[in-house]
Amino acid sequence: MPPVIEISRSHNPFATTGVSRGTDGIPRYDGLPATLLDMLAEQVDRRPDAEALVELGAGRLTYRQLWDRAARVAGGLRADGVQQGDRVAVRYPAGIDWVLAFWGIVMAGGVAVAVNTRSAPPEVEFVLSDSGARLDLDADARLPDGQPYVTEKLGPADTAALFYTSGTTGHPKGVPTTHEAFLTNTENAIRCLEQPRDLGEAMRTLISVPLFHVTGCNSQLLCATRLGGASVIMPTLNLDELIGALTVERISVMVTVPAIYSLLLRHSAFADIDVSGVRWVGYGGAPIAPSLVRSVKAAFAQATVFNGYGMTETASLMTVLPDRDAVEHADSVGYAVPSVDLGLVPFAGDEPGVGELVARGANVTASYWNRPEATAATFADGWLHTGDVVRVDDAGRVHIVDRLKDIINRGGENVSSVEVEAVLLGAPNVADACVLAVPDDVMGEKVGAVLFGGGDEVDVAAVVEHCRGQLADFKIPQYVTVVDGALPRNAGGKLLKGRLREQVRWGDQLR
Repeated sequence: MPPVIEISRSHNPFATTGVSRGTDGIPRYDGLPATLLDMLAEQVDRRPDAEALVELGAGRLTYRQLWDRAARVAGGLRADGVQQGDRVAVRYPAGIDWVLAFWGIVMAGGVAVAVNTRSAPPEVEFVLSDSGARLDLDADARLPDGQPYVTEKLGPADTAALFYTSGTTGHPKGVPTTHEAFLTNTENAIRCLEQPRDLGEAMRTLISVPLFHVTGCNSQLLCATRLGGASVIMPTLNLDELIGALTVERISVMVTVPAIYSLLLRHSAFADIDVSGVRWVGYGGAPIAPSLVRSVKAAFAQATVFNGYGMTETASLMTVLPDRDAVEHADSVGYAVPSVDLGLVPFAGDEPGVGELVARGANVTASYWNRPEATAATFADGWLHTGDVVRVDDAGRVHIVDRLKDIINRGGENVSSVEVEAVLLGAPNVADACVLAVPDDVMGEKVGAVLFGGGDEVDVAAVVEHCRGQLADFKIPQYVTVVDGALPRNAGGKLLKGRLREQVRWGDQLR
């Protein structure tokens, strides 16, 4: 394997003050809380009566109420036999019960297993078996209740939760996430978004993505807790409710995928609301067109706009694209966050600055749960091999070229599906797009596109003409299918290309 070429930080805008390296060479923050419980206890002491949780259409909890109720959950878990290190599966829908279960499991000294509530029964059974869950808190199970209990036996290196990868190929893999990894991610987010440390109750984040995903839990719920703010949770995504919540709940932070922003800005009710209180607007999980970034910046004129990129294996953020680069470099996912070293494993014969992205840092897991072969294949010489092909520009910004498995080989020419998707998203009336390889007897593969208009009619000829001015001829889709419903995505917003490959029926070739 070629040696790793580390990506320079010489132009990186994010401060690394308070970051030290131990004998293992891993960058770590100085002065983090020792555990998640220390972080939560600090806010309970400082602002016990401040709002910590809101579940739209249900209830609200202050920090003191959150701590007291979670401690009773922990007591109930201990009474049910949960011991230090035992795994407990959480299958509640997004809301207050999910959060109480998470904190209760941590207080009991257990490990929360975040189960994808959209999974089919066999997939759920696999996660329950693979994790060795001692207890399964399914959607119909009552929260455990008992005498308040809070363990004192936790440290930074202890595992607090298991999140499972999306499992787009084969079974999902469990990712152990330590207290240090969770806390490192919150510090990365706060620094890179330049959020004031005294933000407190003005920090109100709208969580419209699932809590079993690292964006919703790690980069929203826990970041709000770190700053003493409130997490406003939508149990299910609904654009009408989202629009209403922005003003009624005084939302200051909003994070979702580009396709939702595209639909939101087209919604008839959006133009009539005041969103001047929204100060941070984030997106990620998919390519975004510069035109949509400009529209988002215009719609949220008082907000800092940012792009975030990461993985389950990195406890969420690996890179952030700051507001200053959001439009001009919309095809980039940004610079390495302060706690992460990034590197490239170049491909033989490829242009300089292109290769597989690798990462290491205090928020990067060291292994998969019970998967020695997958661990050996993914983690080598201290680096996580992401499986993402990237290009790094002279400033150190990372540009996703594609997943290794999604590169289209058209007669020997490599086509990045991500690049083509980004161009398609800027075409007239295209709300979402997916690019796939279409098998071909002569060329091996050709480029196919699945388009969704979000309620608008898509003119295929106009879309192809739009592509002609921005893509080389061999990259322009030769097969196009327009669908009536939203494209399937996982909880992190990533396209489920495997499902689309099974479902799509390509018509005649366009040219």
